[in-house]
Amino acid sequence: MKEAQLKHLWWQEGVIYQIYPRSFQDSNGDGVGDLQGIISRLDYLEWLGIDAIWISPIFSSPMADFGYDISDYQGIHQLFGTMEDFDKLLEEVHRRGMKLILDLVPNHTSYQHPWFLESRSSRDNPKRDWYIWHDALPDGSEPNNWLSVFGGSGWEWDETTQQYYYHAFLKEQPDLNWRNPEVQEAMMNVMRFWLDKGVDGFRVDVMWHMVKDNQFRDNPPNPNYEPHMATYEQLIPAYSTDQPEVHDIVRKMRAVLDEYDERMMIGEIYLPIQKLMTYYGNENNGAHLPFNFLLLSLQWEAQLIASNIDMYEGALPEGGWPNWVLGNHDQPRITSRVGAAQARVAAMLLLTLRGTPTVYYGDEIGMRDVPIPPEEVQDPQGLNMPDLHLSRDPSRTPMQWEDSSNAGFTEGKPWLRLPDYFRRINVKVQQDDPFSMLTLYRRLIKLRHEEPALSIGDYIPLYSDHQVLAFIRKSGEQRFLVVLNLSHRPCYFKPKHHTFTGTVVLATFPERENTTITESISLGGDEGILVRLDS
Repeated sequence: MKEAQLKHLWWQEGVIYQIYPRSFQDSNGDGVGDLQGIISRLDYLEWLGIDAIWISPIFSSPMADFGYDISDYQGIHQLFGTMEDFDKLLEEVHRRGMKLILDLVPNHTSYQHPWFLESRSSRDNPKRDWYIWHDALPDGSEPNNWLSVFGGSGWEWDETTQQYYYHAFLKEQPDLNWRNPEVQEAMMNVMRFWLDKGVDGFRVDVMWHMVKDNQFRDNPPNPNYEPHMATYEQLIPAYSTDQPEVHDIVRKMRAVLDEYDERMMIGEIYLPIQKLMTYYGNENNGAHLPFNFLLLSLQWEAQLIASNIDMYEGALPEGGWPNWVLGNHDQPRITSRVGAAQARVAAMLLLTLRGTPTVYYGDEIGMRDVPIPPEEVQDPQGLNMPDLHLSRDPSRTPMQWEDSSNAGFTEGKPWLRLPDYFRRINVKVQQDDPFSMLTLYRRLIKLRHEEPALSIGDYIPLYSDHQVLAFIRKSGEQRFLVVLNLSHRPCYFKPKHHTFTGTVVLATFPERENTTITESISLGGDEGILVRLDS
């Protein structure tokens, strides 16, 4: 009985939508999105068919890394509004039958967090061991060779107490010492604060970073490093990330969630498949959804993607639920990676694979990365490594709502520029266009909700070659065939050991719909079809 119940939890059947709050909707004309802005757009998300909203950090912060440097885990940054605004948002989300997932950042705090101010005040402060402090080596150099993801060393010298502290990201983001039970308890209480308010879950930032090697051993050099890569990739973070003890922490976080009804936890984890799977926990008592970023990192090639889907499906622990992502606030947008035509095929892939899909705001209208001139770059990753063009700003630009000034995002000056073509690519233009990207997303989401085969059904791999990716989704007697052409040229699909007949119910080119298919299928370039198979 328990297994049957597990298959029908909201976070397994539903579609998650990521909002980057600075860029979604501004309500007060300051050029930055806010909570009231999100509230004003909830009807749109309900119309689109979204089940759960994940909001990037909105907590009190000096904004050195746009909210991923938190100075108060139980406060709302004034840019985004007030706690009353948050309570109203939660109420309005729930009133529409949707869920709200918050971004939790437990690996590090802001250097202005009261915990760190205490920790760095003296070596004998009770909170000294809440962060990772270490003596210099005998020659005065840094404790080891660990690097910062945002460039440079991971160690910062503190003149007052004559020790180094470790920061995996900016020096303004000191890492917490998760080996300290007091740190663990403090963060569990942060989770309870928001869960008591009624939030439905957390997306946990850089989950695999949370515990470091106790011996502080040097990371080994990366033999595959190339000069165009981020400097962080010069080393393999064997000792500064993904330590065995991190799973004890994840299990404790999960136990807090399990004190409440149907709450869930997503883990941000950039690791190979086999290591990713360990974050589900030994008895599925870890993260409900360790984020699967395969579609963010793989080359857009049918056979490569098909084999990785199979590897991922095959590696899942019993009872482990899959999930898929095409984009997020740290990566180039899918339309910029594969082009506008293939982005439609990608949408069909995302929303027909087995497992929970997460849609990044704006991808549903085909938003592209926007070139940000060097003098306008704001992302610290881009500012710290200017010659490598690693800024994440291009994929964080304001949502393109309509063809009025500033795309309907703000009445002020937007914090990041909009593209010149926003009057052509926006929600208002696409909402009633049967051939638009937005219509495709909405119809895919609607069909996914209506058909158990697509939301919770089995995944059956069928075929792939250098152009085609084909698979079946099945629940009971209901079967759907998905055939995707991941190339720009025509392709022909005739499976050797199967005979299929059915009707095309959804296609990237809607003209194809309601036609029947028999033994062989011919697809145009950039075409994908979803076929309801005859029983």
